[in-house]
Amino acid sequence: MKILLAVDGSPYTKKMLAYLTTHLDMFAPGQHEFTALTVQAALPPRARALAGREAVDNYYREEANKVLDPVAKYLARHNIDLKRAVKAGAAGETLAKFADAGRYDLLVMGSHGHGALGNLVMGSVATKVLAQCGVPVLLVR
Repeated sequence: MKILLAVDGSPYTKKMLAYLTTHLDMFAPGQHEFTALTVQAALPPRARALAGREAVDNYYREEANKVLDPVAKYLARHNIDLKRAVKAGAAGETLAKFADAGRYDLLVMGSHGHGALGNLVMGSVATKVLAQCGVPVLLVR
């Protein structure tokens, strides 16, 4: 099974990873292919033009590694090999499109509550992913 892990370095990502590693009977290493995706907020067009493509790419890579390195180390301790992916854009839409385009079997992500009624149970990114993604989603709270 191809499993996509949505990671952002938040405490909710840590809870999702803890859930994953404590339920290895469902997510047994070696039987599944894991990819961690982090979505970076896109820089404004003027900033991208001013900085140049190479500087922008380096910025995205450095920011992504701050999120992905600890995830990879944690999962390696549990014998889970991990592919990495980085995208820039709106998190919810980008996660959904990436999961669909990659033909993943499952998207696993953390969720959190907000004070607003519409986001009481799930965060806005999780809500957008559920609305737009054709892949089954496992939300971990």
